[in-house]
Amino acid sequence: MIDSFGRTIDYLRISVTDRCNLRCVYCLPDARPRFARPEEIIRYEEIVRLAACFTRLGVSKIRVTGGEPLLRRNLCELIRRMSRVDGLSEISLTTNGVMLGGMAGRLRRSGVDRVNISLDSLKPERFGRIARGGELAHVLRGIDAALRAGLSPVKINVVVARGINDDEVADFAELTRDRPLHVRFIELMPMGESGFYSRARRVSVGEMAGRLPSLRPLSHRDWPIGHGPAHYYRMPGARGTIGFIGALSRRFCRSCNRLRLSSRGVLYPGLDSVEGVELLTPIRGGAGNDDIRDLILRTVRRKPEGHSMEERDGEGCRRAPGMCR
Repeated sequence: MIDSFGRTIDYLRISVTDRCNLRCVYCLPDARPRFARPEEIIRYEEIVRLAACFTRLGVSKIRVTGGEPLLRRNLCELIRRMSRVDGLSEISLTTNGVMLGGMAGRLRRSGVDRVNISLDSLKPERFGRIARGGELAHVLRGIDAALRAGLSPVKINVVVARGINDDEVADFAELTRDRPLHVRFIELMPMGESGFYSRARRVSVGEMAGRLPSLRPLSHRDWPIGHGPAHYYRMPGARGTIGFIGALSRRFCRSCNRLRLSSRGVLYPGLDSVEGVELLTPIRGGAGNDDIRDLILRTVRRKPEGHSMEERDGEGCRRAPGMCR
């Protein structure tokens, strides 16, 4: 599929749940959010059917996200079924890693190729304050299990916030020295329901990189497999890499190749989009595959040239539904 700006759209993020076992300070509010009822959540047979519709239109890569996707029952069964869809070359997963230690092997055997693990502190007490749940030891166990299972690459996503965890940039970088881990530092974005974002808390990509003076840029052929917006570097002699993602400092919209399907079956044209196209309602109303593909193409035509985060920088936030790193 080609959008209105000439970008090839071949990547789909599918949120399989809006629930999470953590409540990270930059993502969810203190007050209990309203999660979807079971009947509002897209079923596995509906996901598989949609995956086939997307691959017919040129999508070849799917990322399973949440919320926390490992909370969804029998997730490995969904992965197995999706892995048999014609035209799908890659299935990846984004998780907070809390449950990954006991599931990494099964996920790999089911068809997951690679994994991104969200982790914002290497200090147990601080991890608890940021994530408001879970234990750091469980996430570290999940990272080890992912490497043993042969998931590759294993990427660690770190949202950096001033006064919260920005003093750990060098510690996270050290994770790449002896193991094939790929740490990606992410600028804080004006998104989420928590009201956490502020200009004062945002650490720019340039400032993060400045704290790691030994970094050397990598040519594209040496970047880890993936289709995201990071630019990659390596410390001398390190096995892994370090990436930087800056939605505000280094806009990545010109190369955006993705769509996003929420756990309620709404298709969004971009990371920052809040208006989408209903797919679940037509499916349950008896729509045929040609009708569904027309709706997908309509969404692609609506894909904006770029995000609108600059407009909200310092002006409060809103959450893009179904969004997770």
